Amino acid sequence: MTRNDFKIIRDWIPDKAKVLDLGCGDGTLLAKLRDTRQINGYGLEIDHHNITECINKGVNVVEQDLDQGLSNFSNRSFDYVIMTQALQAVEKPHLVLGEMLRVGREAIITFPNFGYWQVRSYLFFKGRMPVSKRLPYQWYDTPNIHLCTVRDFDAFCRENHYRVLERKVLNRHHQSNWATRCLPNLFGELALYRVTQA
Repeated sequence: MTRNDFKIIRDWIPDKAKVLDLGCGDGTLLAKLRDTRQINGYGLEIDHHNITECINKGVNVVEQDLDQGLSNFSNRSFDYVIMTQALQAVEKPHLVLGEMLRVGREAIITFPNFGYWQVRSYLFFKGRMPVSKRLPYQWYDTPNIHLCTVRDFDAFCRENHYRVLERKVLNRHHQSNWATRCLPNLFGELALYRVTQA
């Protein structure tokens, strides 16, 4: 597991947990959790190439559009529901988050922080929407339709009575340091949250 955000997620999930990964991509995270934590995992994915990759890794995957909800899963079907860097790409993130906490005891969400200082300075100095390694799209072809900052997400959790159990904010090197702990909205490029119902 080379991505530090995946290492943090692995540390948050106990052995033999039941896990649902929304927008699971090529199944790398679920495969690593299966191999290191012996989790019972399922992924939801819409991209056909990624679904094939999941199958090649032996990951249980269902083709499903997250914006259609999770009505095919009953309440508290899973211990953890994960969504890594897909929150900003769904049409109704507030509904998806509500569904995550309906079908799971806890939700783990990661997203790029659009309050990050490099994003702010790019917009300020160039007057254009930021394009970077983390945000490689132009404004007209980006899948990111709901931009969010750490402060936005904190406020969202308070307003919806979600309890933040843990939060890690990482810099561009996927590390946590004094700056990301003291001023997470300014110096954090990637945010990771573990939340539950209050």
